[in-house]
Amino acid sequence: MTPFIISPRSALVAALAAGAMIGGICCGSRPKAEVLVYHKVKVDAAGRIAPWYGSGPAQAYDHVIRLVWDFWKHMRSCANGLPLYMQHQVWTPQADDPRGLGGDQIPMAMSSWNLLYGYLGDPELHKNMVCMADYWLAHGITSPDSRWPNLVYPYNTEVHSGRYDGDMRAGKGFVQPDKAASFAAELIVLYKTTRSMKYLDAAARIADTLASRIQPGDGQRSPWPYRVQAETDQVHSQADRGRTSLASYTSSYTGALRMFDGLIALKRDRAQAYAKARAVLAAWLRAYPIRTNKWGPFFEDIPTAAWSDTEINADTMAMYILDHPDWDTRWKEQARDILQWSYRTFANVEFAKWGVTVINEQTAYQAPGNSHTARHASVELAFCEATGDCATKPDAIRRLNWATYMVDSDGKNRYPRDDIWLTDGYGDYVRHYLRAMAAAPELAPGDQNHLLRTTSVIQTIEYGAERIRYRKFDARSTERFKMGAWPPASVQGGGMRWDAPSLVLTVAATAAEVTIVR
Repeated sequence: MTPFIISPRSALVAALAAGAMIGGICCGSRPKAEVLVYHKVKVDAAGRIAPWYGSGPAQAYDHVIRLVWDFWKHMRSCANGLPLYMQHQVWTPQADDPRGLGGDQIPMAMSSWNLLYGYLGDPELHKNMVCMADYWLAHGITSPDSRWPNLVYPYNTEVHSGRYDGDMRAGKGFVQPDKAASFAAELIVLYKTTRSMKYLDAAARIADTLASRIQPGDGQRSPWPYRVQAETDQVHSQADRGRTSLASYTSSYTGALRMFDGLIALKRDRAQAYAKARAVLAAWLRAYPIRTNKWGPFFEDIPTAAWSDTEINADTMAMYILDHPDWDTRWKEQARDILQWSYRTFANVEFAKWGVTVINEQTAYQAPGNSHTARHASVELAFCEATGDCATKPDAIRRLNWATYMVDSDGKNRYPRDDIWLTDGYGDYVRHYLRAMAAAPELAPGDQNHLLRTTSVIQTIEYGAERIRYRKFDARSTERFKMGAWPPASVQGGGMRWDAPSLVLTVAATAAEVTIVR
């Protein structure tokens, strides 16, 4: 942590970190088993960290993501009736934490719940996505006649007011365009899930604003500023040590790429304008952060005057590149270089005695993170699948094993030295395990049936004892399943490729509705 920052993420006393994070020698005595956050540490025959639950990763990862979702689903409400996760970024057992919403908290949750719905088929996941999106759209949008119209405010400055109206650090009236773009990308997914045009229209309004306001950018200014006053167009500034810092740069624009990609593919009326804006953004990303490794900022609680590179910006861009190899002819090298930079910058060797290197959150807060370690691992596994270079695969799995220890038996997911963050522990946690299973299906349970990945968006899915039925947005798509409960005999609505030893079923769908028959 830089000496002039006191981040809300460092709220716990240092002494707590030593006791709660790792149980060790106390008063000269050595405990029988060391404890990592909530659980006694389990190791394999070579002394390397194993998950705390079950017989291995396949059981453990399934277990912890179910725990996390169950905790979120049953989370208490605030006094005004809103679920705590709609007004706070930190969960506390009784008295409400004074901090409001996390900047990307709602898009993160929507991202994870979309993937988890395909995996579990729990309709409550879709209901929760709709509930969150509807409320934010109704209570947090900039004025249509402002300089930055129709964007979402990322923060509730009056925490229990029931409305979102500004930025945590900059104050009322300020927006973060990168967070609005991430929300728009998830609204497009929600439109494909529900077929409700209100979500697509809201995403298009956000894209219209960003397309009209885009600039080429340079090494000091991104195509849109990080924090800007919606009504006056004032970029937030903050004085520190005799100099004034402007919130004119962030590299957090993978969500904007996804937003433009989605609207262009749907052939929206302004598709040409979106394609032009996307080209400007892509050119800037190639010319600057991908070359300079200037991968900050992201977190709303870091002051404007405090520069901080972040793992999330870097590795999310690497994942986008791996998902879109047509992005650039040098896609493999770009993804590899980002992963290597991220590892060099954020590697944390505190847990090396268990054969695992974990990943710190950001340069302004050098603390190991549950979601950041899991994200880096999932991107490593995606790189392995996409390129055949699997040198870091065993390390990635141990990183995922380590991150399971942050989840208590009731679903609380604690940042190891800090709080129970509703960003890092929930929306920005579950998706990394699901992406890891998709890239390496041996990490999914061997006695259950689950959808691991689709090139479309799943609208409904029902898991039965004799068949799996699902409907999706696109007629033609490809799905990957792990079929551990029973082997498939046929697929209605497409062709199938069945790999019996790996229990992996690949469906080449030719219809919107597909049935897998036992």
